[in-house]
Amino acid sequence: MIDAALLGTGGMMPLPNRWLTSLLVRYNGRMILLDCGEGTQITARLLGWGFKNIDCILITHFHADHISGLPGMLLTIGNSDRTRPLTIIGPRGLKPVVEGMRRIAPELPFEIRLVETDGNGFETEIIGLNVKAVRLNHRIPCLGYSFELSRKGRFMTERAIENDIPLKYWSMLQKNDRVEAEDGRVFTSDMVLGPERKGIKLCYTTDTRPTEGIAEFIKGADLFICEGMYGDPEKLKSVEEKKHMLFSEAASLARSGGVKELWLTHYSPALTNPKAELFHARNIFKNTKAAHDRFLKTLRFEDE
Repeated sequence: MIDAALLGTGGMMPLPNRWLTSLLVRYNGRMILLDCGEGTQITARLLGWGFKNIDCILITHFHADHISGLPGMLLTIGNSDRTRPLTIIGPRGLKPVVEGMRRIAPELPFEIRLVETDGNGFETEIIGLNVKAVRLNHRIPCLGYSFELSRKGRFMTERAIENDIPLKYWSMLQKNDRVEAEDGRVFTSDMVLGPERKGIKLCYTTDTRPTEGIAEFIKGADLFICEGMYGDPEKLKSVEEKKHMLFSEAASLARSGGVKELWLTHYSPALTNPKAELFHARNIFKNTKAAHDRFLKTLRFEDE
């Protein structure tokens, strides 16, 4: 299972009851932080998941509301007695941005590993999850991220028997792709497992205009977290100029991508009651929720 918690849901500036947009993803006790606006460590402390096990920070882009809380967050992680290296990944230009911020957080008890991407997306494994990035359409280079947890097929007892595999190797083949027996025979997991089952998929995109690439990127997601700066359709010109989205545009993407659930986030400071305008999205995609700070969900395999 994967735990997802929106630490903050605001865009541009923090409000007394709404911190800046950030997401914390947890799997097997390890965590990935997405974006780190001003005050992120405050709402993270209120969530109560701790800081020591944040192994990676993914940055979408370098606007202040998505990265200005990084020095404080690094110091807070340092105060948690972390000593293992921490990786920060983001678009090209990450290194000078982080190094500049570290002038006010120069001494940390752990190594920071910076990974710059070319801005066109990538795929890697982090804390046991398959992580992908996609290029978004914002005023500066910006990335959206997805997290996938695959699931092996069911163990087929009859296949193990048919292939004359000794009982003591059955559990090994459920965990490993290949096992060599004492008599020299080699057994592989496909000899005992059925077809791969549906896994878990979580997607996060902000800040951006809608694109066909996003619809394909989020295809089949269990949870799609997407920006919704305004609900009012009369704000379309404003979001087009600033390269953001309306509630209805996020909902249209969710529908096109065939996702199970949509959370809206990254609200304008002028939008004081997102729930009151939620109908703009639900008219298009029914299972839409107006997320609030520390909105969380545990994503499980379908039959759990």
